[in-house]
Order: sequence, then C-alpha cells, then structure tokens
Amino acid sequence: MAEETNHKPYRLGLALSGGGAKGFAHIGVFRMMEECALRPDIIVGTSAGALMGALFADGYSAAEIQELFTGREFSEFAQLQIPKAGLFDSKRFRYFLRRHLRTKNIEDLRIPMVIVATDLDNGESHEFRSGPIVEAVTASCSIPIIFSPVVINGVHYVDGGLFHNFPVSIIREECERIIGVNVSPLIPQKYKQTLFHIAERSYHYMFRANTLEDREMCDVLIEAEEFGLYKTFDLENVGVICNIGYDAAARSFEKVLSENKYETLVKAIAARKNGLMP
Repeated sequence: MAEETNHKPYRLGLALSGGGAKGFAHIGVFRMMEECALRPDIIVGTSAGALMGALFADGYSAAEIQELFTGREFSEFAQLQIPKAGLFDSKRFRYFLRRHLRTKNIEDLRIPMVIVATDLDNGESHEFRSGPIVEAVTASCSIPIIFSPVVINGVHYVDGGLFHNFPVSIIREECERIIGVNVSPLIPQKYKQTLFHIAERSYHYMFRANTLEDREMCDVLIEAEEFGLYKTFDLENVGVICNIGYDAAARSFEKVLSENKYETLVKAIAARKNGLMP
C-alpha cells in the first residue's frame, strides 16, 4: 500500500498532553519510539508534555529523562510561598531546567518544538516556537492558583491546558501523520477537600473537556485509563508511570500493525517486532 502524501512541512508529528506526573508516561512512549527507530519531525506539548517534549527534543534519551526525575521530591521543583499570584513559586523549577537543558532557545532544539501556554492577559492560547525555552516551558506548566503566572515580554502566561491540554490541532495541518499521547483521562476517585486539591480537580475537568476534538485528529492515539490513577504531583511512581506509557504505546502500535494503515509506521513497528531493531 502506498503511503499518501500531502506535501506538508513535517512527515511525523508528536503531540503530548498535559497531566502533571502522569506526563512521565510520555517517557515510556519515547522508549517505544526509540525501539522502533521512529523520530518525530516536530513535537508539540502542553504543560508536562512541554517539559518532557523539550527534554526529548533536546537530545535526551527516554532512559536519561527518566533518570532525571527518579528519586526526586516535589519540594525540589517548587517552594511554598505566602499566596500572592500562586501557592508555589517556580524558581526551583526554572533552576532545574537551566541546569539540564543544553539548548537555550526553542528554535535551536534538535527537533522542532511548539510549546503551548495560555496568555492570561488576553484570554487566548499562545504558541512558543522560538525564544528562551526555560521561560516558555515554565509558563506552559504553571497551573493557575497553584503556581504564579510567568511574565514574558510583559505578558502573564499560565498553563496551556486551559485552551489546549492535548494540542494536536496546533500542528495538525503541518503534519502528514500525528502520534498523540493523552495522559489525562479523568476517572472517578476520592480527593481531599482542600484549596490545592479542589483546584487540581477543577482543572482536570476543564482540561478533559478541551481534548475531545483533538483525540479525533490523531492518526495514532495513545492513552490508558491507568494514567488517571496517579496524582498530579506524584514523584514516587516515576518508573511505574513510564511503564504504563510504554505498554499503552505498544497496544496502539499493535493496532496500527494489525490495521496496516500507515506504511512508514507499519514498517518501523514490524521491524521491531521481527527483531530487526534492538
């Protein structure tokens, strides 16, 4: 079967949703893609997806990204402050990014990247395709109320999930094929009646509502109900969440293989299954 071509700028796009610690599942997807020798031509990410995507686009392997977060605590990334614009200050998170990201500007990443944030002043979604990467990723990850907004060129930015938690539509017209990873399914579970947990739960409902159309835009959709079992700031189960992402990717890739839909993806997945790749 011949692969259809639309003469778009990018052959394969990778869209990564937000979801806090559930975003560690993206690492498992990276590992599966490495095993299939599938390299995205462009990555778009929101919040946790922006963080994981930036590290992957910067040249880190899946194993290296997992190592960066294993054994860490939330206090290493955020500091409680007297509430002003947010419960937590993100200076420690910025320090982490500056220490580990080799690339300073988005346009210099090894893989083109789009980082999605929300322009709080003008009430609209914003795409960062160039400029300082640390500030853009921090903005994309700044859940309102929980974290203070990030000011870039005089504009206040917060979590991109308010408009595009699963930002497939951002690059849909630029890509022939898109693999989408949605780590934010919402499942019924108990939550604490505190300001922090109520805000967290409320944003989950909002984020879920704006992912429905984007799910339909994926050529390959990777998601699993198990993602929803973990808290937004769970740093105790990094390896477990990574493995859930890996298994979810394996199931989705098996489906692509069985349906024989997309020639390039089928060949890569089949090569791995037949032992032609490590």
